Amino acid sequence: MQLGTPLSQYLIEEQRLYPEATGSFTLLMNDIALACKTISAAVRKGALVDVLGNAESDNCQGEQQKKLDIIANELFIKNNIWRGHIAAMASEEMEEVYPIPDGQPKGKYLLVFDPLDGSSNIDVDGPIGTIFSIMRSDKENPTEEDFLQEGTKQVCAGYCLYGPATMIVISIGHGTHAFTLDPDIGEFVLTHKDIQIPEDSAEYSINHANRLGWEKPMRQYVEDREAGKNGPKGKRYTMRWVGAMVMDVHRILMRGGMFAYPIDEGIRAKGGRLRLMYEANPISFLVEQAGGIATTGYQRILDLKPSGLHQRVPVIIGSKNEVTDILNFHKSYAEQNSLEFTHKCRLFS
Repeated sequence: MQLGTPLSQYLIEEQRLYPEATGSFTLLMNDIALACKTISAAVRKGALVDVLGNAESDNCQGEQQKKLDIIANELFIKNNIWRGHIAAMASEEMEEVYPIPDGQPKGKYLLVFDPLDGSSNIDVDGPIGTIFSIMRSDKENPTEEDFLQEGTKQVCAGYCLYGPATMIVISIGHGTHAFTLDPDIGEFVLTHKDIQIPEDSAEYSINHANRLGWEKPMRQYVEDREAGKNGPKGKRYTMRWVGAMVMDVHRILMRGGMFAYPIDEGIRAKGGRLRLMYEANPISFLVEQAGGIATTGYQRILDLKPSGLHQRVPVIIGSKNEVTDILNFHKSYAEQNSLEFTHKCRLFS
């Protein structure tokens, strides 16, 4: 695989590694790429085609929807409902599983997606994205229970970032790779092969507005970084926060760092801020494949057994040494307060 390889070629080359492959996964990924190109086109036009602003509706989370939230959700459904590669899909914008209608061909995969991450950035022309996850299904008519698989069982995870350039970042378990959309040919081409997150960093990404509600381990981590050269790390740190998980994570993949939306007292009753199925699991898969760590602070995210489609969890991800510090703080805190600490991953084995 060489830089400049089209995404479609990359998928075919990967398919050839498995003689038993039918080509269905390759075609599904091409459908997802097409959906992302279509969403990217809508994002670029913005106010020119009246896609900015709020819609007159809330999603199943009780959150005010943006017009682009609805458009992106419909585009993902439209591009996958009749192709015959999936058995059902689920979206952050829909309360229940979306089955493939009777009479339409069905495949062996389940598609889960957040059609537009970072909606608060839409009207200020900030970076936004789409996050997706693919799992296997052995049922013709899957129910919600069939979607509730641990993140380790994902076949593929990825996101599409709609920024100055449109980029799709994916992993099918063989590293994490980024493809940039070439508008001249309408194709995603490989620009970042086998991304590796630097083990050390001098950046972190977190919403300081919530700090009064954080647990002690997260406050300790940030206070150490704020101390700069006089702190235990002996260097100056920079805090970055975009408000769109895809952009904050993309920066970590490109140059290292730590991103966290930890538990705080304001969201404890909900379990966390970010959705396990639509955000935490796919992003964690990408981060681990790039050599980073993804945790709730107490457990490896990819080991969690989902309890529902819209389950929320704390998320702490990024460079190995940065997240290791946070895990050590959480482990000590758990021991002092008789809490369970079960984080395990290959980096600690």
